[in-house]
Amino acid sequence: MARRSIWKGSFVDLFLMKKTRENEVSNVGLRSRDAKSSSAALRSSSTGVTILRKIWSRRSSILPEFVDCGVRIYNGKTSVRCQITEGKVGHKFGEFAFTRKRRPSRTNIGPGRRGKK
Repeated sequence: MARRSIWKGSFVDLFLMKKTRENEVSNVGLRSRDAKSSSAALRSSSTGVTILRKIWSRRSSILPEFVDCGVRIYNGKTSVRCQITEGKVGHKFGEFAFTRKRRPSRTNIGPGRRGKK
């Protein structure tokens, strides 16, 4: 697997960093537009989980600032919920939202069901 050069650093889209800063400010409760958003901000700050809404950037790396954030990663069809933990730091968002359907494992077919040769 190819690795990125250390001197380049991790790749993160700029709008993700903006969203984390906006969420930090709204969780404090200082910038609330109406009662609904302030109650949602209080709920998320009391549980310690912030939600970054939807993310279309599967190529961005997960930074330590994103820990304890709930994100919804777009996989090409729907958004997949993902809770960011310390173990996911350094990975890409796309690793946690599969783009292909999982094929169910095929069970063994008994000799009576196969048919005669």
